[in-house]
Amino acid sequence: MEEKNQFKLVDETGKETLYDVLFTFDSEETNKSYIVYTDNSVDQEGNIQVFASVYYPGSDTSRLDPIETDKEWQVIETILNTIQEEVKKQTEESGTTEQQ
Repeated sequence: MEEKNQFKLVDETGKETLYDVLFTFDSEETNKSYIVYTDNSVDQEGNIQVFASVYYPGSDTSRLDPIETDKEWQVIETILNTIQEEVKKQTEESGTTEQQ
């Protein structure tokens, strides 16, 4: 059973993959909505692979479109970097409070 924060995509070969939604956001800069998600696979450097697409909340379509411009990628990378820094900061802070 799929949870609300998961979805399945079927590729051109018919292979079905379950993805976890990491977050969604709307960009005033591009006037688009984005979804950032993962299949929890790991790349060659040992990092969990993360994907991003344009999506259309509130519409009848479940279509995802590719990110097409460098500007869009910059917006997404900025959001990802901000989230990574927040997680790192919280991890460091919780490690400090646990040691006291």
